[in-house]
This record gives sequence, C-alpha cells and structure tokens, in this order.
Amino acid sequence: MAWRMTQLLLLALVAAAWGAQSGTPQARTDLLNVCMNAKHHKTKPGPEDKLHDQCSPWKKNACCSVNTSQEAHKDISYLYRFNWDHCGKMEPACKRHFIQDTCLYECSPNLGPWIQEVNQSWRKERVLNVPLCKEDCQIWWEDCRTSYTCKTNWHKGWNWTSGYNQCPVRAACHRFDFYFPTPAALCNEIWSHSFKVSNYGRGSGRCIQMWFDPAQGNPNEGVAKFYAETTNSGAMPQGIGPLLLNLTQILQRWFLG
Repeated sequence: MAWRMTQLLLLALVAAAWGAQSGTPQARTDLLNVCMNAKHHKTKPGPEDKLHDQCSPWKKNACCSVNTSQEAHKDISYLYRFNWDHCGKMEPACKRHFIQDTCLYECSPNLGPWIQEVNQSWRKERVLNVPLCKEDCQIWWEDCRTSYTCKTNWHKGWNWTSGYNQCPVRAACHRFDFYFPTPAALCNEIWSHSFKVSNYGRGSGRCIQMWFDPAQGNPNEGVAKFYAETTNSGAMPQGIGPLLLNLTQILQRWFLG
C-alpha cells in the first residue's frame, strides 16, 4: 500500500511539474537583439551606416542613432551633460575608454540578459553586472590611473547647479588609482555595478567586449545568446517551487506515519 501511494504521489509530481513547465514560455526572445528603454535608445536595433568614430563597430545593427554617436564623443554633450574633465583635463587615452563605454551602452543590442527595470526619471531600464572581459577592464584602468577624479560612483552625488556635473563640496580630487585601487574597483563601481569584471578573456565567448573589430563580426552576439540560454535553462518554472515543497512534505508525513 505504501509503495502504491508513493508511486501515485510521484506521478502527480511529474504531471504537475510538466503542466507548470508547459504553461511557462521557454524562448525569451526579448533577451536577444533588443534595446533598453532608456533616454536616447532607439525602440529597436537596426543598421546605422554613418555611426561616428568609436561607435562605428555597431553600424550594422545599433540601438543608437548617428546623432547620439556624435554626441558621445563630445566633452560635455547634450546626452547627459557629463563633464569628463571635472578634476582637470582627463588624459586622452583614458577618455577613449569612456567614449567606448558610452558607445557600448548606447549602441549595443547585445545587453538583453542584463537589462533590469528601474524607476528613474531619465530611464526605465538599465544594465546590471554585465560580464566585462578582464582585458578590457585592465587596460581601461591602466590608461586612466594617472587621470584625476573625486568620486567612486559617477551615477550620483554630483553638484549639477552649473548645468553639468561638478565635484561635491569636500570631495577632493585624487588620481584614479586612489579612488579605484584595482581594475575591478573601477569597472564594477563607477556606474553602480553596471559591469562586473569577468574571469574570462576576450574571444572566450563568455564575456562582453567593449572593444572589437567589426570586420571580424560582433563577438557580443554569441555572448548574449550563451547567457540568454543559460538564463532559460536555469530558470525553474513559475509555481513549481512551492509545489515541490508541498509534495515532499506529503511524502515525508506518509513514510513517518
């Protein structure tokens, strides 16, 4: 009798799990080839043949317009009125990384697996913990370590009274390696954890490249696909967790009783 009851409960568990899984979409196509719902992003990605300079790698399929790509290269653009030179002139080698970072954020259609909803006046979505290739972070830090800044989180806490960002009162200007002692500190913290430095390197297919040669194709397409599939396969169907717990408790009570 006990064995028969166990069989029935296990069959019920399998049937319930299958039903729950069947009712949950598995192909989350919204994770691939998408644009964020943010201030300057296009609704859908598409070709932009005349993207400017460092944004040009995305011209075959971009979430940014030509005008956005041009503004991304200006010191204080209309995009966000952000002043890179808030602690004196930023080194050109350093500024190149921030321009490329802006191009990745504005233009890439391959950030879907890391898009999160936010309740902010200037955007409805952001990216969180994008796995940035370790070389891209290392070189960014090395090229910026001798430039100066006054903050570790550039998303908030600035003085905007002049119409662009200035250092807050009592925030002293120091070299980058004072506020960011390691590459990970820079890449992870500067934009509120938009990036999370990966242990993987360029060409691994497991990390997002900020820099790439468009003649070789966009490597971030495959990276986004990998993480989208990982997200799908690792997700437990909605409602199955409580069901498993409930049936497990029934089995335990049956055997103990």
